[in-house]
Amino acid sequence: ARPTTAAPPHRNHRNAAIAAARRPKPKIRSKQISNLLGLTSTGEFVEDKVEKQGLRGGLLLEFKKDSERVLLAVTQRPDGKKNWMVADQNGVTSSIKPQQITYIVPGIEKFDHSQIAQFAQKAQDHLDPTLLELAWAELLENNKSATVEEFAEMLYGTSDPLESYCAHLLLSKDEVYFSVLETKGYCSVYSPRPTEQVEELLRRKLAKEAAEKELRDFVQLLTSAKAMPLDAKPSKSSWLTEERIQHRIEALVAYAIDACSSDSQKRVAGTILVAMGMQKTASSALNLLIDIGYFPVHVNLDLLKLNIRTDHPEEVVSAAEELLSASRDIDEANRKDLTHLKVYAIDVDEADELDDALSAMRLQDGRIKVWIHVADPTCLIQPGSILDREARSRGTSVFLPTATYPMFPEKLAMEAMSLKQGKICNAVTVSVVLHSDGSIAEYSVDNTFIKPTYMLTYESASELLYLNLKEEAELRILSEAASLRLRWRRQQGAVDTTTLETRIKVPNPDDPEPQINVYVENQADPAMRLVSEMMILCGEVIAAFGVCNNILLPYRGQPQSNIDVSAFAHLPEGPVRSSAIVKVMRAAEFDFRTPIRHGVLGIPGYVQFTSPIRRYMDLLAHYQVKAHIRGDTPPFSAGQMEGIASIVNMKHRVARKLFSTSLRYWVLEYLRRQPKGRKFRALILRYIKDRIAALLLTEGSYWVPR
Repeated sequence: ARPTTAAPPHRNHRNAAIAAARRPKPKIRSKQISNLLGLTSTGEFVEDKVEKQGLRGGLLLEFKKDSERVLLAVTQRPDGKKNWMVADQNGVTSSIKPQQITYIVPGIEKFDHSQIAQFAQKAQDHLDPTLLELAWAELLENNKSATVEEFAEMLYGTSDPLESYCAHLLLSKDEVYFSVLETKGYCSVYSPRPTEQVEELLRRKLAKEAAEKELRDFVQLLTSAKAMPLDAKPSKSSWLTEERIQHRIEALVAYAIDACSSDSQKRVAGTILVAMGMQKTASSALNLLIDIGYFPVHVNLDLLKLNIRTDHPEEVVSAAEELLSASRDIDEANRKDLTHLKVYAIDVDEADELDDALSAMRLQDGRIKVWIHVADPTCLIQPGSILDREARSRGTSVFLPTATYPMFPEKLAMEAMSLKQGKICNAVTVSVVLHSDGSIAEYSVDNTFIKPTYMLTYESASELLYLNLKEEAELRILSEAASLRLRWRRQQGAVDTTTLETRIKVPNPDDPEPQINVYVENQADPAMRLVSEMMILCGEVIAAFGVCNNILLPYRGQPQSNIDVSAFAHLPEGPVRSSAIVKVMRAAEFDFRTPIRHGVLGIPGYVQFTSPIRRYMDLLAHYQVKAHIRGDTPPFSAGQMEGIASIVNMKHRVARKLFSTSLRYWVLEYLRRQPKGRKFRALILRYIKDRIAALLLTEGSYWVPR
């Protein structure tokens, strides 16, 4: 189904209507025109044309009931000094103020209020708006003005009560031909507008009528779409094919997320909601967009409110395509061939961008050597290029239960940057030899070729570790190295903050009842510990490499070595204790010249380096390190990196907030679907205030984040 609207009135029709003000007008009948002789010239004093009319019982008058309603009524009796009690056409008696009166019908005494409806209907039957144009032409030609009663004489040949009221109705509703020259009491004198002004007002009137027709057509589209079954509703893209429809839909979207860019856009949305019989609220706009099928039932409004871009601009995609078709590795001549190593890439099962992989071996002296291989996007992307600027503006890939929005165009990230099983891949490899206590004995940082052997999920890697297979001795060595590192870091004052993390995947979020897959990520899991320790080790080595070679880098620290872990000993070890410790931790800090001790990790310096496809700060570190390896001057100064970091870190905070709110939504949606009355076993992580607490639901191993 595709929404469409009728075409606006043809331009020829509009021109013809405007030209009506210019062409010769038919003359009013001689009986009527004779009354012109007594009319006042527009420049003359008009005091003698209006008479002050006093109020008394039995008069028929018109008054403003409220801002939108005008009623006929009969005066009954005074109500105080100035107000009058009246009986209106609906049979309601009320008190009105003199300023509410808009017209007193002349020539009527002791009118029966039961006859008001009949009188009003007769007046409607007598109305002929085309008479105004004729009267305007005659008065303009003779440079005359007229009262309502004189208009009645001109238009109907009599100023009897009914005809006078008809003339009043025509004039009061007229927005084109006449203006009020003077008003005294309840009587007004009307003057014809100049031709140029009438032409302009006609243009505006026609434009207004066209807009009103467009609105009616649009409301009909909305009403029709609401009535359709879900599988027959118009697609989202079909609402955006015509500009007249698109701008109204965009106004409703902006209204739904409280992000109207102008008062005009706000008025457009409000007018649509009123026309649909709905309240002018953000929730009404949201419900309407869901009802017509433009939004899915489970639309992520935060994605819109936070202005997260879900796709890349055409010029960025084109640049990525061009890079793919003519890609060349600027570091090819200086790469070490490590394709002989067994390489393990371990990540969550839904990972699309594989940034890192691991290798290990035991040296003849018994020490362990590990290799942390990191994807090398900077062999393709140059600082300041269109792809670099796009990645910087995003700051990070955004991971949600429903979708992933990558920092780089998906095809580029998947095909040219990510590590692939069985394929020769470009990498930056950090190799480390460990002392027996887990400290660093020696290291190197090199451009390399690798050939990933396994792509493992955390679950499958943990299973291989449990099986302890001889042919996977390298994986066991990696696990041993991770244990050495963890023990060494704890001796240096590291704080253990491992916990359980809820993970949700919703493969079909646009369905009214989508599938919700809930699982837990246990950070104490052997495979997760292994990967985490190797990533921390890589960050420590890059920081040491930067210090040794005077490289300006985004050194990340957390000066919390004074945290007294024993103060939390009364809490159960695990999620409860970790949650309490995290609450007192200070935020991480950056220095772009020298390392800061990372007290929580228990290491002297740290640089995030292992996710250059997903995080721009990692990519920034790659630019600096890779330039040094080539023998070039690093492209960014400390001041430039600090400016970049302030923007990128803000993007990270937005992405984390979006992830947290989205995760919470889907956990609660999952719980909502559970049978009514079902009881859950839960662990209280901490009290927040009063009777509100953060809970870890132990049945099913998931928790509801705040």
